[in-house]
Amino acid sequence: MGTVEILLIAWGVVTAVLICVMIYRSTLETREEDQIFLDAAGESMAREQREIVAKIEKLGVPITGLAILSGAILVAIVGVWLYQGYKNF
Repeated sequence: MGTVEILLIAWGVVTAVLICVMIYRSTLETREEDQIFLDAAGESMAREQREIVAKIEKLGVPITGLAILSGAILVAIVGVWLYQGYKNF
């Protein structure tokens, strides 16, 4: 197995994890309410919404990191592919 194939597998794994995390964030965002009118008994609903928002905000850093890593691996794949093509030319 060559270098390009290994990089392609790594890129596929990283990108698949990125897509899964983005889908998870999307499902959390569907449960988030834009505006809530609460009475005194609705504190549990407000707490639940704060927890959802905290989870969504916590996913921002991993999504950014995975996206950068995916892009870097893709650039490395192109670089190795071009280098191998140039070397065999």
